[in-house]
Amino acid sequence: MDDLDGRLIDLFADDPRVGVLEASRRLGVARGTVQARLDKLVATGVITGWGPDLSPEALGYPVTAFLTLEIRQDTSRGGHDTVGAHLAGIPEVLEAHTITGAGDMWARVVARSNTDLQRVIDRVLETPAIVRSSTVIALATQVPYRVRPLARVELSG
Repeated sequence: MDDLDGRLIDLFADDPRVGVLEASRRLGVARGTVQARLDKLVATGVITGWGPDLSPEALGYPVTAFLTLEIRQDTSRGGHDTVGAHLAGIPEVLEAHTITGAGDMWARVVARSNTDLQRVIDRVLETPAIVRSSTVIALATQVPYRVRPLARVELSG
C-alpha cells in the first residue's frame, strides 16, 4: 500500500459510485493506473466488496445487542462450526466470532424492539449446541465499525 492506494480507497469509500475514469481525473493519474490499482486491491483482499452499506436502524432494527454464547463441548451435539452455521441462518445475527475468555462465541444481533430481542435470543438458543447465553444491550454507538483508519496506519508505519 502506498499513498495512491490510500487516496484511491478514500475516494471510493467517500463516493462509491464514482467511475474509474472520474477517479483517474480526480486523482490525476491514468485510467489504467486506477484500474490496475483497484484490481490489485481486490486481488489481495484489501477491498472486499462494492455493495452499499446498510443501516439496521433504517431497516427497522433499532436495538443492537451482544450475545456471549457458551457452546456445549460435546462435539457430537455440535461445536463452533455447527453454531456458526445455525447463526448464519438467522437474519438478525450480523456477525459472530469465536472468542477467548468467559464465553466461547460472541454474536452481534439486532431486533425491532426489546420485546423482539427476546424472539431473536430464543431463535439463537434453538440449537442444543448452545448451553447458555448472556446478553448486553447497546445504548449508543461511540465508534461505528470501521476499517479505513487501518489503511492509513499501514501507510504511515
